[in-house]
Amino acid sequence: MMTTTRKKLTFEEYLDYDDGTDNRYELVDGELFVLPPESEPNDWFAQFLFLKLVEIGVPPRLIRPHTCEIQVRVLQSGDPQNRYPDLVVLRPEHLVLMQKRLTIKLDMPPPVLVVEVVSPGRSSRERDYERKRNQYQNVGILEYWIIDPKEQKITVLHLENGEFVEVGEFRGDERMLSPTYQNFTLSAAEIFAVE
Repeated sequence: MMTTTRKKLTFEEYLDYDDGTDNRYELVDGELFVLPPESEPNDWFAQFLFLKLVEIGVPPRLIRPHTCEIQVRVLQSGDPQNRYPDLVVLRPEHLVLMQKRLTIKLDMPPPVLVVEVVSPGRSSRERDYERKRNQYQNVGILEYWIIDPKEQKITVLHLENGEFVEVGEFRGDERMLSPTYQNFTLSAAEIFAVE
C-alpha cells in the first residue's frame, strides 16, 4: 500500500476527498493508502456469490461486490477507519441513505451480510479472521462469511447479543448454514469448484 496525502484527514474530510482518480483508499491514522486491485479469484468468488444470492431471492440492487465501503471503528493501532469487503448485502434503506456515496457510515444501519475472501499470505489471514471480524462485529453487522480458498473452508459467523457466534466451518460436501439466508444451500465444495 502507498500513502497519498501529507495532511492527516478526518473521516469526514476523507469522504469529501477527490483526487480525480478511481482509486479506492483505506484511511489509517489520518493517511490515505491506495488499495490494490482485486485478484481474479477473489473477484470471481464475489461474483459467483452475487449470482447465488440473486437465485435465492435477494434483490440484485442490494448486493455489492467490491464497491461498498463500510466505516468501522479503530480497535487497535494500524486499523483503517474503513473497509471494502469482497461482497456486501445492503438493507433497503441504504439505497436512500447512500445517494451521494456508496459508504455505510457509523450513523447508518449496518449491512445484513459481509463476505471476505481470504487472500494468500499470513497478514491477509490475520486481517480477515481477526481484525476485520472484530471491526465488523463492533459495528453490528448481522452476518459475516469468510471464504478461505487455501483451507477450502467457509466460516459463517452470526451476531448474537452484540458478539459474533460461529455458526460453523464448512468443508467439502457440508452444506453452508446461514441464519440470515436459510435457503442458501450450497456446499463448500460447490463454492470452491468455481475456482
